[in-house]
Order: sequence, then C-alpha cells, then structure tokens
Amino acid sequence: MAEGVMIHSQLKEVSAEYMLRQARRQPQFITGSEAVREAVRRANIDIAISYPITPQSESMHLVGDLYAEGYLKDYFRGENEFAVMSEIAGAASAGVRTFTATCGPGTLRAFENFPTWAGSRLPIVMVFMTRGINAPLTIQPDTIEMGFLLDTGMLMLHAENAQDLYDMILMSFDVVEQTSVHVPLGVFVDGFFVTHTRQKVNVVDEDVRLTGYDPSLSPVPTIDMETPPFRHMRDPFVMKSNFISYAAHASWQQEVMAAAARSERYLRRHLGNFVEHENPTAPIQIVASGTAVSQGREAIRMLRQEGLDAGLVKIKVIRPFPADELRAALAKAETIVIPEFNRSGWLAREVAAVIPNNDRIAAGPRVFGGMTMPPEIIVQTIKAGTPIGV
Repeated sequence: MAEGVMIHSQLKEVSAEYMLRQARRQPQFITGSEAVREAVRRANIDIAISYPITPQSESMHLVGDLYAEGYLKDYFRGENEFAVMSEIAGAASAGVRTFTATCGPGTLRAFENFPTWAGSRLPIVMVFMTRGINAPLTIQPDTIEMGFLLDTGMLMLHAENAQDLYDMILMSFDVVEQTSVHVPLGVFVDGFFVTHTRQKVNVVDEDVRLTGYDPSLSPVPTIDMETPPFRHMRDPFVMKSNFISYAAHASWQQEVMAAAARSERYLRRHLGNFVEHENPTAPIQIVASGTAVSQGREAIRMLRQEGLDAGLVKIKVIRPFPADELRAALAKAETIVIPEFNRSGWLAREVAAVIPNNDRIAAGPRVFGGMTMPPEIIVQTIKAGTPIGV
C-alpha cells in the first residue's frame, strides 16, 4: 500500500528497539523540521497541539499535515503557548501519547507548565527549537532557554544535527513512558542551524509505528470517565504552614529527581554513553553540545594543521547531567574549552561544578543573539587563552 494513503491503524506496531536498530532505513535530504515530521510519522502519537513561533512553526505545520494523512488521531492549534502546554497536560493526564514543540519566547510564556508536568509525572515528549529571547527582538539561534529549563524536572537531550533529532524523538517515548520514570522530556535542537538546513537523514522506510502508550502503567491515576480528575495539591498543602505540608512538597520533588536518575538505564539503552569522546588522550579538550559540537570538530581539524593536539567531548544528555562521564573524560585534560551559543555560559557552569581543578576551563568562546561561531574563534581561544564574546 502506498505510504501516502496508509492510515494510522494500518501500520504495524513495533518496539523502540526495532524502530531504532532493525527497521529498514532510507536516506533523505531533508531539513530538521522535516526530520520532526518523519519521526512523528512513526511515533504513534494520539494528539499533537501547536502554536506557531519561528523557527518552530514549520515543524508543527508538517505534523498537522500528518494528521490530515491519518497518522495522528487528533491535532489542533491552541490559543497561545501557555494554553498549548496546559492542553497537552490535560491530554497526557487522560492517558494518551502527546507531542508539541516551541522555542524562545514561547518557552518562557509556557514556562509554568514544565515543572507542573514533572510534578504531575506526565510522560510528555516535546521539541524545543532554540532561539534568542527578547529584547531586542530576535528570532535567531541561541540556546539560553536551555539554561532556564535545567531545574524544571524535565529530562533534556541536545541534538547536534537532524539525524540526532530524528532518533532522539523516537527513543524518548520509550524512556518517559517507563513506570519508574514518567517525567517529561525535551529534545533540544539549535534553531535555523538545524531546523532550516538540509542534511542527509536516514529515516525508517517500513510501514511501522511505535507500540502505543499503555496508561495502565502510569504511576499516578489517569483521568477517564470512571476516574474523575484527582488533586495533586490538597488544601492543607496549599493553605497551611506546617511541617506536613513542607515535607509533602519536598518529598514529591525528591521523587521527581529520583525519577530522572532512574531514567539513565533507559536512556543508555538507546544512546549508549551520554558523551562521545574523540581523541581522548589529547591535552586540549573541547566540550560542547548541539551544533557547537560541529564547530568544535572543525576547530580540531584546523588545530591539527598547526601541530596542536585536541580532542572533542560531545554531550548528548543535559539532564540527567553526565557528571561521572565528564570527570573521567576530562581527568587528564590540561586545557578545556567550552564553546556555547548563549551569553550565560550555562554549560560551562555545569561542567565546572562536576570536575576537579576547574580553572582548566577557558571561559568561552560564546556567541549569542543569532551570531554564528566560526571555528577560528575556538582556535583563537585555545591558542591565546583569550575569551571571545564573554
């Protein structure tokens, strides 16, 4: 049967392991936004809810096309980003598999929902196509919103390219829907650099979809016609100032943190190590995530031409943060450079907090507001020890 006319229910359900490791694949020359479409095509989504914001708009428009083709059970446009994330929470609370995406100012407008999702133990997967935060107005690439989201209880993956983005979306449902996990997960990708450029992506080329979500495995009751909406916060927790209310809230936050720790075994099932290390014996190590990894790789090539030996540490998982892996990877490094597409240097702070002798870290280079990162400035920082854009 032709793919274009195949409806959702006619696709064979398969495990995430089969989808990611065994299913036949075909290379396509597509944008990151189109990679989102192709992942959602196979993800067995029940409902997707959208609201447009650049550079995310195209991806959720394409997801809407999938609804028209029969790959999703329901799809609509919300009133704004806060409304979308609230509606996604309602759908997930009812026990269905959801999907959405946003970025930049949309992330901030919706922000209250993200720790609420985690506290409500909702297994939501969404994509953040990162961009700058106003003002002045910018729609250009910047990862500063990731720094804002670090302590929301959300699991966080950072894709270097469209292939990472495609695979991370598909694997994420298998992670968050585990009973012992059941917290939201954000797949982050650098806006425009990935979303609007074409790359070769190997996509699944079989008539298959992921096994559907089983709400009976949720650690908290789901809402249906026989189970009325339950209350996470009863009046004493909200209105009273006493030890019981404090302890109840604190213990629940501890459980959310424990769920993130329990996610590691399932993340490793699909990702292997949380970091990838190239040339680990080099005295100079570039540590990066997202598209800064690609720039770091080019900087290493340029350094090699000048007789300088440098390695690369690619961080794939931001939450839970791979502290032990980074300590091991950087144990013998003499100089550590952490290029970032944001002004705050949140990744440098994260790395500095978990390694000994963190004065080995060069503060930068950092570019922001939509600027590109020529590999020459990474080379300059390494050679001269001069922070760029800090």
